Amino acid sequence: MNARVTSRDVKVGDLTFRLHEAGTPADEAILFLHGSGPGATGLSNWERIIADLASSFYCIAPDMIGFGDSSHPDPAPQGMAAFNEVRTAALFGLLDALGLTKVHLVGNSMGGSIALLMVLQAPEKVGKVVLMGSGGAPDLPASPGLRHLREFYADPAPESLRELLRQFVYDLEPLSDRIDQVVAERMSYVVRDDVRRSHAGSFNMAPARRFFHPDELATIEHDVLVVHGRDDRIIPLAASTYFATHIPSADLYVLGQCGHWTQIEHPEKFEYLVTGFIAGEL
Repeated sequence: MNARVTSRDVKVGDLTFRLHEAGTPADEAILFLHGSGPGATGLSNWERIIADLASSFYCIAPDMIGFGDSSHPDPAPQGMAAFNEVRTAALFGLLDALGLTKVHLVGNSMGGSIALLMVLQAPEKVGKVVLMGSGGAPDLPASPGLRHLREFYADPAPESLRELLRQFVYDLEPLSDRIDQVVAERMSYVVRDDVRRSHAGSFNMAPARRFFHPDELATIEHDVLVVHGRDDRIIPLAASTYFATHIPSADLYVLGQCGHWTQIEHPEKFEYLVTGFIAGEL
């Protein structure tokens, strides 16, 4: 782990968050919300970013409820919509536990959907919002990469995880020096029964899915930066175009030669965008 990042457990009612944090609590706070996928955690998505931004912001990146070393409800909520409502309520409880009255939000994929739920449910607790490859746009077909993610436990082997990670990025080669470590770290979670249970609950496709419609997006008064990799094979660029079209104060930034993980594939650009946007310089 980066020396500037620390981890601890925070109780929120009957649930526990594994919280990864960097920076000084007196600074402006950014809540980083990771995406879904086998073995996903706050640290695996955000470790470099929160360490790099710690000199300017108080950065918090919890494992979402149902992921990593945070609580895994038993029984698990069924369907992503129901599970994300539980995650959203728990995140508000986490902010209260930390004494944070307002935070900026940075949400990747599923984390983007949760960021939208948070700003719609309690806009007074949210500053600026960054959506990165966000889910929740209607009328988009599921990509092969997203289907692989949903159905991962049909073949939960390291080789299958490696192939899934290949679909997450435009070019895996620059990350090849770390890929074995990433696969090993994620597989340590994949094999756990509680992680499998939460994955099955999240990706139960029988319940109705939660999409964000133009009329509710039009009510968002916050400044929103929508970021997307042009070559994303998990969530298509059309999703971010949709959000940027219907959120009144939204700007769209598209990165070429970039897949679903802007913060990992182009960390310097991503950090520039986040810091400039929050500072009002973009």
